[in-house]
Amino acid sequence: MATTFITHDDCGLHNMGPEHPESPIRLLAIRKVLERTGLIQQLEKLESVHVTPEQIAMAHASLHQKRLEMKLPSEGVVYTDEDTALCPDSLHAASLAAGSAILATNRVLAGKTNNAFCAVRPPGHHAEHNAPMGFCFFNNVAIGAMQALQHPDINRVAIVDFDVHHCNGTVDIFKDIPEVMVCSTFQHPYYPERYTDIKRPNIINCPMPAYSESAFFRNMVETNWLPALQNHKPDMLFISAGFDAHHEDPMADINLNEDDYRWVTKLLMDVARVYSQGRIVSVLEGGYNPVSLAFSVEAHIETLAGY
Repeated sequence: MATTFITHDDCGLHNMGPEHPESPIRLLAIRKVLERTGLIQQLEKLESVHVTPEQIAMAHASLHQKRLEMKLPSEGVVYTDEDTALCPDSLHAASLAAGSAILATNRVLAGKTNNAFCAVRPPGHHAEHNAPMGFCFFNNVAIGAMQALQHPDINRVAIVDFDVHHCNGTVDIFKDIPEVMVCSTFQHPYYPERYTDIKRPNIINCPMPAYSESAFFRNMVETNWLPALQNHKPDMLFISAGFDAHHEDPMADINLNEDDYRWVTKLLMDVARVYSQGRIVSVLEGGYNPVSLAFSVEAHIETLAGY
């Protein structure tokens, strides 16, 4: 079965202005590299679908979506915090981004694909139970994980996050839900500085100092994530795939490269093969140098697809 690639052109309609790093160019760059290398031809390609209010409510407060809708401008942009802005099409794009995680989850659970990658935006891992932040409105991967838990064969899931920023929103949503393990590597101290010191058996925080290299990252994953995942034995694995820890990314100071993303993807596939029947859903988070983002995503998908 081919790896499934889920995206939608309308994810590019979310636009916070020409100077904002979380721009429509990110998805265009990914698509261009996948087409140029021919990898796109080896994937099952699907369009995102819209998430429903009921699906959003699995991970967010009941009024979370309504509050965002009340702030949605008819023109221009309105900031929900100093980093995160709504334009008229933002929630349309955010609904497709979250809906892609639902579509991917359902397709994997139905046995129609082994794994899936969602090339969507806006990202999601900073969106908390009751608050948007950090470029994020709906927590896409959390919504996908909650969807998986509705399936009778899924009792435990794990979310792993190698974005350079800590997944405060994902931790906030699942900190008291032991069926969901959240493993995260991130630069520290650095944005967003929330939930980095939380103590829960199902929360595996792995802070990395600025200028950490590949060896440090790989050691953190092997000594912290791997034993925790082996103990948790997830029935399904979700990846918050942020690529802004790349050494060429302007947003932070961690020095990873494409080989690190291949390596961690392969390790997670091995975990999924042992415990999760190979079931993986990966959702794009950060990555703000379009070139390094696109080639890192290619390395990630190529590994998921077994090339």
